[in-house]
Amino acid sequence: MIEIRAPKNQQEWDKYYQLRWEVLRKPWNQPIGSEKDTSEDTSIHFMALNEQNEILGVCRLQKNSETEGQIRFMAVSKNAQGKGIGKLLIKAAEKKAIELGINTIILQARENAVPFYISCKYEIVEKTFVLFDTIQHYLMTKKL
Repeated sequence: MIEIRAPKNQQEWDKYYQLRWEVLRKPWNQPIGSEKDTSEDTSIHFMALNEQNEILGVCRLQKNSETEGQIRFMAVSKNAQGKGIGKLLIKAAEKKAIELGINTIILQARENAVPFYISCKYEIVEKTFVLFDTIQHYLMTKKL
């Protein structure tokens, strides 16, 4: 069984950020620390854990306004990809967004993740920036 919750202690936070770095930054030779930004303390964090308390995936919900939230730093470990972990994280973030009165979620999807977000009922708004000179992103949105 998979549990979705926020990290509870420093060890879990360290593993949470480590997974974010390993999936989203390390393959592009980005330094440790680049997996964080200035909104960490004001955002809501989610992680997916298995029965052995291994972190399989992470994401963050950021409140951009009273009615708009943004999912950022979505990462699922290579071993757990394709097993529904990402969908569980998205559902948890969307549920929390609704509780907060948010009715629209936006996100910047990497090109290879667009089909996943489409399967979660997100729609492409526009092609946006290229990260690390190689990763095309797309602004996507969903009404809750």
